[in-house]
Amino acid sequence: MMKVKIANRLIGEGEPCFIVAEAGVNHNGKINLAKKLIDVAKDAGVDAVKFQKFKAENVVTRKAPKAKYQQETTDTKESQFDMIKRLELSVGIFEQLALRAHKRGIIFLSTPFDNESVDILDVLGVPAFKIASGEITNLPLIRYIAKRGKPVILSTGMSSLGEVSEALQVIQGEGVKDIVLLHCVTAYPAKVEDVNLKAMETLRHAFRLPVGLSDHTLGINIPVAAVALGACLIEKHFTLDKSLPGPDHQASLEPEELKQMTKAIREVEKAMGDGNKIPKEEERQIRKVARRSIVATVNIPKGTIITEAMLAAKRPATGLEPKYMNKVIGAVARRRIQQDEPITMNRLEITR
Repeated sequence: MMKVKIANRLIGEGEPCFIVAEAGVNHNGKINLAKKLIDVAKDAGVDAVKFQKFKAENVVTRKAPKAKYQQETTDTKESQFDMIKRLELSVGIFEQLALRAHKRGIIFLSTPFDNESVDILDVLGVPAFKIASGEITNLPLIRYIAKRGKPVILSTGMSSLGEVSEALQVIQGEGVKDIVLLHCVTAYPAKVEDVNLKAMETLRHAFRLPVGLSDHTLGINIPVAAVALGACLIEKHFTLDKSLPGPDHQASLEPEELKQMTKAIREVEKAMGDGNKIPKEEERQIRKVARRSIVATVNIPKGTIITEAMLAAKRPATGLEPKYMNKVIGAVARRRIQQDEPITMNRLEITR
């Protein structure tokens, strides 16, 4: 399986999971909130922080309806256009955010939703482009992004394998080989029973590319489980406060939860190991106490033929292992063996 390099990080099998804290539009259009989100992401220990770049006039018609979850979390009288316009960040603000991320030592990423935004992000020097699930059939935008020649992170929410394949043909047709696919269920929040983590393996097998998860469930369990199943990249929405007004806050992690998710992912990675089934040093020490050996249940005089009734398997494991019980039965004691004494080969004369 190939690996993808984004900034100074390799992504793929055998590498630490690349964790993207998705700020999205949880800045509510305010630069100070956006800067705080960068600081929170850095403090949580994630690899990258990501925002969304768009110009409302290029993305949505003025009469486009809101999604159901947007109607539930924002003013129902406000149109989708007005909502998106309110959450739009200027080029100047994006420049400040990219600079802040650089100073804090965290990778700055963004999802462009129109050609103009692609150009702006390219000038800002983003090391990769994220393509949102909703744009997977927007092949003209995908081609425009791919022409920049940078790595691509492609979310696959709402799509079929055929649609993923079409998008990949466009990206790869422009010569881009560094691609990460993200399994995704586009619902806010997504139901646990709908997540279908096994689809990551389906994508991995179908396209032979690194695969991760863009997660919209509540809490941290699902992304942590995805890492255990081989996800090489996790993207998760986060916010300063779930009670803030806006379309995505309620389905996002708060700062402490983001820290917990990052910590849990790193612990899972340590727990994965190398797959070799061999006892660890701590186990070698403990097994002398935890395992059993063959011991005498009575005093056995020298020269006695040992019978099954004279033996038992007890801790500690300082004598012969119980699996040799049949060899000990019928052997002759070379010297006196005391009750509860572990039996070793030098105490026996094997007659058969």
